[in-house]
Amino acid sequence: MGYVPIGGVGWGIGDVFIGSFAVVAMAMVALSMARPQQPSTSPIPIISYENEGVNFDGSYKWSYETANEIRAEETGFVKNLGVADQETQVAQGSYSYTDPEGNKIALTYIADENGFQPVGSHIPTPPPIPVEILKSLEYNAAHPEENEGAGSAPQPAYNKPGRTY
Repeated sequence: MGYVPIGGVGWGIGDVFIGSFAVVAMAMVALSMARPQQPSTSPIPIISYENEGVNFDGSYKWSYETANEIRAEETGFVKNLGVADQETQVAQGSYSYTDPEGNKIALTYIADENGFQPVGSHIPTPPPIPVEILKSLEYNAAHPEENEGAGSAPQPAYNKPGRTY
């Protein structure tokens, strides 16, 4: 009759086959769920590519254009070259592409000691400061004596507990 463990329940060859089949089936389902869900796209050809530098003085220039009308270019140089504590890498350039809705997106930028400064019509701008707020700020600047102590938080008070026996 074969091996029967304590309790009288044994595994037959059919049980092992069904269990193995279930494990393999679950593995196949997991693999099919893990595959990429979007169809793969073919690579976009690069129409032009130029790259010059980085040169001895820190300058460089690069640009590229792809078949799907993505364009980018950048030039860079070191400002105040050789002046200790004043050297700054400057990069300026632009890029453009067409968004999924068909709109042309173009951005120009400069990055220097003042940070990254992008310019583009698609970049949101903050709303204007209301006139009342501007007047309040002007008043506060003209009357600093009224602001003495303003904004300081009260100091916390702590009472020592009395002794208990």
